[in-house]
Order: sequence, then structure tokens, then C-alpha cells
Amino acid sequence: MSQVHLAHSHAPGHDDLVPSRYPLKVGDIDVTVISDGVLPITTTTLATNAAEEELAAWLGDMFLPPEVCNWPLNVAVVRSGDRTILVDAGLGTEFPGFPRAGQLAMRLDAAGIDPASVTDVVLTHLHMDHIGGLLVEGLRGRLRRDLHVHLAAAEAEFWDAPDFSHTVMPTPVPGVLRKTAAQFLDVYRSQLRPFETEYEVAPGVVMQRTGGHTPGHSIIRLESGGDRLTFAGDAVFQTGFDKPDWHNGFDHDPEKAARVRFGLLTELAANGGQLLAAHLPFPSACHVAIAGNAFRFVPAVWDF
Repeated sequence: MSQVHLAHSHAPGHDDLVPSRYPLKVGDIDVTVISDGVLPITTTTLATNAAEEELAAWLGDMFLPPEVCNWPLNVAVVRSGDRTILVDAGLGTEFPGFPRAGQLAMRLDAAGIDPASVTDVVLTHLHMDHIGGLLVEGLRGRLRRDLHVHLAAAEAEFWDAPDFSHTVMPTPVPGVLRKTAAQFLDVYRSQLRPFETEYEVAPGVVMQRTGGHTPGHSIIRLESGGDRLTFAGDAVFQTGFDKPDWHNGFDHDPEKAARVRFGLLTELAANGGQLLAAHLPFPSACHVAIAGNAFRFVPAVWDF
């Protein structure tokens, strides 16, 4: 993987006090990881099929609080050829229960990225923390009218009549997810560019449907000049390295999601490709190594 460099923004007056963007190169492709903030989440949601004492032990080993922890929320901006691609869009600002997320519009400005320069949006799936940013005027009103929004056809179809029977979420969440997805599809229906299994958005930038987390959940694979990077969306969580068989409460098909996660981490450990994911600790850039019957998270070293 090409050398990774810390971002240095030249956008005056919009910077924040903590690093919230992280650029790296994948051959000729430029990638900027941007933090949309953090979400509080009940820790039981991280492992719905784990014994209580086993989850407690893992949380203790990771120095995480026992009941509620902060879940990072990452998006990315990818530049390849003449395309500037926003990968997921964060939470937006319409959810007062999550005051520390929904930072995307401000942080695009801090990174010197004009929303009007974005030619394409690719969505891993339609959960509210991946699409909400597209629904607030702080970002929506600044996007170009000919914007293309790419997602798996199976994802759009699922949210017309979503099934939450295999999920384990806090009571209000399914209704909010359903409402937000319906609003998004209503607003952006004419701009959707659905694909079935795989689609190349720009040179070296390929979307691939995995299913599992949601029926149309997709990952984004980047490849250029011998370098590889995968944005895994919600296919991999922080628990997934040590406990790839643990189910996340937001998984719509938990067994398939676990198979997808194990297969992806096995592949990345074998080929040395770099990994980004929506809910790994910012900037989430890492490699994957085998550790017995599980995996090891090997974070990128920040280069100041």
C-alpha cells in the first residue's frame, strides 16, 4: 500500500480541534476518510449471540465501558479519473439523540472538499447513519443536480417493505430506519443508479453486493498500481476481528453477515489489502492478520 499521509487542510475558518480527516493513496486513486462523529450504542447490540460474561470480558479487554460505548462513524471521498465519489453520507442532523454525529458537511468544508464537486455517491446500504447526511440542507442543497447515487437494486427493493424479524435493535430504531429510508428513496429516486451484483463506478472503483447486514449491503473495492483497499461498510465491526462469529443487532441476516465478514477478513489477510469500515475507530485504515482461529486489527501508522 502506498504511504499514508495526514491531511493538511487549507480551508480557512472551518477546521476543528481534533483530526477528522485522513488522506491516503491507492495507486493513482486519492482517498480521504472523514469522521462523521460518534454514536452511542448499547454494548449488547455488538454481540447479540454472545454469552453475557463473554461480551463483558471482551469489553474489559478492549477498555470499553460495559453498557454504552461510542461507535465511530466514518465516510470516505474517493477521486479516480474525472470522478469524485462520496462513499456513504453519515447520519445528518435530524436525530437529537445523537448530538455528536452528523458532522459531514462541516468536515467536508474543513477538508477543502466542495460538495458541488461530488459527481457520484455510493451507498453501502440504507441505514440512517449512512444516508442521513444527504437529507439535510447543509449538504443536500449544495450537491449537483446531475449527481448519480449508486446502490444495489436489492437494497432499494428491501426498503419498500423491510423485514426486521432477525434484528435485535432498541425499540424505536426500526421505525426510524424505515422512515429515513423511505424519505431518502422519495427524494433521490430519479438519481438512483441501481446495480445487481457488481458495478465499476470509476476506474479502479468497484461496488460489490455482499448482502448479510442488509439484503443489498455492498462493499467498495479500490485497486490501482498494485495497491488494494476495501471500504467494508458494516460488514466488519470492531468485534469482528476477535469474534467474527458474533452477530450485530443491526444485521438483517446474522448468519450470512458472519459468513461475509469471515470471508472478507480471510481474503484481506491473504492479499495484504487495506481495510476501511464505517464503524472501526477513526480513521479505520488498517491491515488484517490471522490470529489463530480469528483475526488481528493492524492499524495504519499516522504520518504527521
